[in-house]
Amino acid sequence: MSIITKPHRLIPLLAGLQAFGPLSIDMYLPALPEIARDLATTETIVQQSVTSFLIGLFIGLLFYGPLSDKYGRRKLLIGGISLYFFASIACMLVNTAENLLIWRLIQALGGASATVIGRAIVRDIFPVNEAARALSLMHLVTMIATLSAPLIASYILLIGTWRWLFAGLIAYSLVLLCLAVLKIPETHHGNSRKSSISGVYLAYLKIISETKALGYILCMSICFAGMFAYLTVSSFVFIDFFGLTPQQYAWIFSFNIIGVMALVILNARLVNVVGTQKMLNYFALLCAFSGLLLLISGFTGIGGIWLVILGVFGFISCTGVLGANCIATLMRLYTDNAGAAAGIAVATQFGLGALLSLLASNLYDGTDFYMSLIIGLCGLGSLLALLLTRHSSKIV
Repeated sequence: MSIITKPHRLIPLLAGLQAFGPLSIDMYLPALPEIARDLATTETIVQQSVTSFLIGLFIGLLFYGPLSDKYGRRKLLIGGISLYFFASIACMLVNTAENLLIWRLIQALGGASATVIGRAIVRDIFPVNEAARALSLMHLVTMIATLSAPLIASYILLIGTWRWLFAGLIAYSLVLLCLAVLKIPETHHGNSRKSSISGVYLAYLKIISETKALGYILCMSICFAGMFAYLTVSSFVFIDFFGLTPQQYAWIFSFNIIGVMALVILNARLVNVVGTQKMLNYFALLCAFSGLLLLISGFTGIGGIWLVILGVFGFISCTGVLGANCIATLMRLYTDNAGAAAGIAVATQFGLGALLSLLASNLYDGTDFYMSLIIGLCGLGSLLALLLTRHSSKIV
């Protein structure tokens, strides 16, 4: 436990740290077609800037998690946010698509520190049975911001260019950097501080070699990766295929806030009573059902845009609660290696997200078929992954 006496006051700040990754992608989704035109490149190349960011997050998350267990959270957190800040400036000033891909990768390497260390700090400062609830509340704050970002961005684009969106990320990272310096002390003083570097990284092998842990990691990661397949091509599907305006697309995207808020609030209220495992069972079933709706839509065309919206609504609503409960359980199982547990889980999320983002980009054929197919299969896959944890006993 940390010396922090009122840890709940840090939840908004920790939520802001957790939002670095999603916000950095969601903020410029409505601008992807405009970026392609401005940089004189193809839609596919611009879509790959999402993939580039996800690859950077994957690498960074694997790097920061164990090192924060070894050397502590604070210095790595501040250093990573600083790197994100300078890379964001470079992204705003690029003149070629190739440079955008490079600086998005570097931007993600910095932002990864906030993404993983923010979660590890939760495990440091909250009692075990409070971690899942705290992560759920953090996700609520995070998703309100990140799912509102495309709507805000769409209106910024009415008065400015896509470069203004990166200016917003620069300001965001500067504010979070100052707050982290002022408000977050060193919170980790566990046994892993005494371990060797090799020993710290070997914690990854220990975690992924256990079927129970692998089930939780894949359950949250497959669902999350499906969301990033949606993020990569959804603006083209809704704007180019269904004929919506950027503002209409942003409203549809932001509609997911309702589902996310409802499930996160429900989870925060019930998880200490019902238990994380049962809550995971319920949400994984909803995720699979939503995926089934998208598969029906993709193969039959029944329901048109409305069934796609409904299926995506149910699917994305589950991402936060599955992630919060899975990662809280993992950090409970590996108390001394909470950073490594958070690192490997979130890295797997973004690693799979990068793969499915690239797959969705390459398969995109101007319709909603492949988006619905990929997300639908992810909904079913997330439920199947949770079945790997059925033989894990004494998880409450």
